[in-house]
Amino acid sequence: MPSAFRRAMDVVYIACIVISAIAMVIMTLIIPYGVFTRYVLNAAAAWPEPLSVLLMVVFSFLGGAACYRANAHISVRFLVDAVPASAQRALVWLVDACMVGICLFMMVYGLQLASKVWFQSVPEFPFLSVGITYLPIPLSGLITLLFIVEKLWIGHPPPDSIVYREPISAE
Repeated sequence: MPSAFRRAMDVVYIACIVISAIAMVIMTLIIPYGVFTRYVLNAAAAWPEPLSVLLMVVFSFLGGAACYRANAHISVRFLVDAVPASAQRALVWLVDACMVGICLFMMVYGLQLASKVWFQSVPEFPFLSVGITYLPIPLSGLITLLFIVEKLWIGHPPPDSIVYREPISAE
């Protein structure tokens, strides 16, 4: 069971990275287009900026979940690395407890937010529900929570896995 869960988390981790990378590439391509239409053609396109904002939301939240699993999220490493080795183990547990709280907050209130605006549409994209644009918040909360469960239940992914950052030593 733990190995099946680890493999599933590997798949989720790769999906987060791939989706984040695709969002970043699309943003990189559409922003110059928006600048070109505004300053060269003198006829600004209305959709590049709002689309890039929506893609940044996807990139930020799913990328943040992947960073947590890779143990590369700055808020997790910086705080723990700043205290003496004797206090690191307790602080790692405190950080995990705080992260669980944040994940639950994102899931509960993110779903409430998405449901309240579900029937509104994005002005530049009338076919797109505003609720859908907020779904990365509860989704990334759930994904990060699963990564926390993996870390607490099985431990950090091994160094030879797709996660490349060494875990924090809490000894």
